[in-house]
Amino acid sequence: MTTPFPTLFSPYRLGSLTLPNRIISSAHGTYMLKDGLQTDQIALYQATRAAGGVGLIILEATSVHVTAIGGPRYAVAVDDDCIPGYAAVFDAIHAHGTAAFVQLYHPGRDDIAGGTTDGTIAPCWSASAIRCEANQLMPRALSVAMIGDIVQSYGAASRRLITAGADGIEISAHHGHLIAQFLDPRVNRRTDQYGGSFENRFRIMAEIVLSVRAAIGPDKVLGVRLPTDEMSAAGIPFDEALEATVAVNALPGVDFIHVTPGSTSTFDGTIHVVPPMAFAAGYLSPTFAAIRAHITKPLIATGRINDPQVAEQVLAAGQADLVGMTRALICDPKMPIKARDGRAEDIRYCVACNQACVGHGRKGGFVTCIQRPETGREKEYGTPRPANPKRRILIAGGGPAGMKAATIAARRGHAVTLYERSDRLGGQIRLAEMLPGRAEFGGIVTNLERELHRHGVDLRLNCALDLAQARAQSAEAVILATGARAHMPDFAGHDEPGVVHAWDVVANRARPGKSVVIADTMLDWVSFGIAEKLARAGHAVTLCALGFGAGDNLPIGTRGHWLGVLHGLGVTTVPLMRLGGFSEGTVFFEHAMNRQVVQFEGVDTLVVSAGAEADTALEDSFAPFDGPVVAIGDCLGARTVEEAMLDGLRAGSSI
Repeated sequence: MTTPFPTLFSPYRLGSLTLPNRIISSAHGTYMLKDGLQTDQIALYQATRAAGGVGLIILEATSVHVTAIGGPRYAVAVDDDCIPGYAAVFDAIHAHGTAAFVQLYHPGRDDIAGGTTDGTIAPCWSASAIRCEANQLMPRALSVAMIGDIVQSYGAASRRLITAGADGIEISAHHGHLIAQFLDPRVNRRTDQYGGSFENRFRIMAEIVLSVRAAIGPDKVLGVRLPTDEMSAAGIPFDEALEATVAVNALPGVDFIHVTPGSTSTFDGTIHVVPPMAFAAGYLSPTFAAIRAHITKPLIATGRINDPQVAEQVLAAGQADLVGMTRALICDPKMPIKARDGRAEDIRYCVACNQACVGHGRKGGFVTCIQRPETGREKEYGTPRPANPKRRILIAGGGPAGMKAATIAARRGHAVTLYERSDRLGGQIRLAEMLPGRAEFGGIVTNLERELHRHGVDLRLNCALDLAQARAQSAEAVILATGARAHMPDFAGHDEPGVVHAWDVVANRARPGKSVVIADTMLDWVSFGIAEKLARAGHAVTLCALGFGAGDNLPIGTRGHWLGVLHGLGVTTVPLMRLGGFSEGTVFFEHAMNRQVVQFEGVDTLVVSAGAEADTALEDSFAPFDGPVVAIGDCLGARTVEEAMLDGLRAGSSI
């Protein structure tokens, strides 16, 4: 079969294995573990990607030592209790002919360090007693004896995983974890055989490779994941990362090298660990090429490679031999099969919003996708249940909730008509894509539109559904997804000419004056985007947030990056501001903790970012309808696109 991506879908020999293509699902947290052990949920999650045609799956970072355990949601392989769970996951993956590795790591002072089950902080260790910037933990320097114990623990963990059925092992030396801490002279201040010269700082890396290779034997595949550049003023720069990569390349027993940017140890490095849409797809390609030119072993490159076109370009140019496409596979597990078969237009493309994949980690949820809420919910929604009986279903509202419900219901066999009162589909996504750095968010609508057409949904634009029409169309069930309307809180001066709602600024319906204050109660992308937009246009902007910090409800990497952008643009951010009123160019706030009055004078425009409230008017009018009426998305409760899509999935699956 001819494929438009010949390099991407050419077989590749990796150690003792021959992979069917060059697409890798790289190690990433699933947050689906129980007491650190693999679960049936993970087996289904990974099997779905295997069935979709991925070339290789590398299971998430797994702690090798008792000093590396970070709580029950993170994988461990410190004793034989891990073997049965891993065996079940490997069986599920191997059933589709897909190879599976496991990444082994120790966080040191970084990432999950200090995590416990009871909320206390466990002691953490590193090369030296240098405080971690990102989590503020002060580590204790490892003794030489403990280093030796940890080195041996990598071998012991590898042996358990090979017993369980792993095809290979990947050693983590990236993202600021323990091995990277030894490599980094800013963190490693030791004066013994593990510190000082590069040879000494590299010693633990070489010893771990020897330990793992001895444990797994000559036939299993062994690789090392390293930084391209930690992208931080306080981290490993490119030249030092390259030196380490060249040294790993020279180690006997290493079959491949895997590179990726960023570090979870530093604030500025964090954004590059899982780059959001603010960074162009393939933005690291020149860096990959520079590394590839210095090594002889196979190179896996990971970092914002979100579609097969970008992947093919990287591979065809010789910048890497294989590519990590993890978020693309979370968004569409069938991406490899679709691309291979020439159906790239059917792929649901990742937009790098980071909301439900990495963003769920800090919210206690499991990895999923705002576009594909089936991810992580494979048991409930992995295989759509055929409609019985088939019904005529009308859906009011062409935002994400209505579009998702329509595609699922139609896919199951229902006859579905979707009504949208405007001339465009997308709802509030159309607002989101208008802000700086958010244009790619509109790809969600593009993806959903393709799915609507593919599954035969009857679209009625510029047409609002009502009860009489539903009866005239002999509707047997109705789904209401009419969204929400802008909410303007009641405060003194809310109807003054200088007061505008955030949505009107986004949509260019309002023309703010020179001096702008934003009163933000949502702590999300809206106020950040407006502040950037207006600051770049020359306005003086102050962002007052009713929270402990602006953007508190955003994924941490996105929030940090945007705070840096706004600071660079001269935007002032003020936390804990409760809006009191607006009068004659003065905005009045009170501090939300001590209630002291804070006022800003000479303000031309007050932008109120207070989100939305559910639009229930149509739902109320359908009370007499003789049949199921289901409200979903923002008209059920004003939330985010993630909840709207999940509501749509549930409604389309159950009606």
